[in-house]
Amino acid sequence: MELFRLIVVGLLIAILLSLGRALYLMTTGKGDSGKMVRALTWRISLSVGLLLLMLFAAHQGWIMPHGIGR
Repeated sequence: MELFRLIVVGLLIAILLSLGRALYLMTTGKGDSGKMVRALTWRISLSVGLLLLMLFAAHQGWIMPHGIGR
C-alpha cells in the first residue's frame, strides 16, 4: 500500500512539474511553442494515467471511495 501512495504522489509531482514547465515556457517566450505543447501533452497524459490508476485501485479494493454527505 505504501508503494501505491508513492506512485500517486510521484505522479502528482510530475503533473505539477510539467505544468510549471509549460507556464515557464509560456511566460518567458523562450523556444518554440512545440516545447510548451509537449509539456502540456505530458501533463494531460499523466493526469489520465493517474485517473485510470485510481479507477483500477478502486476496482481492486485497494482504496475505498466515499460519497459526500453520507
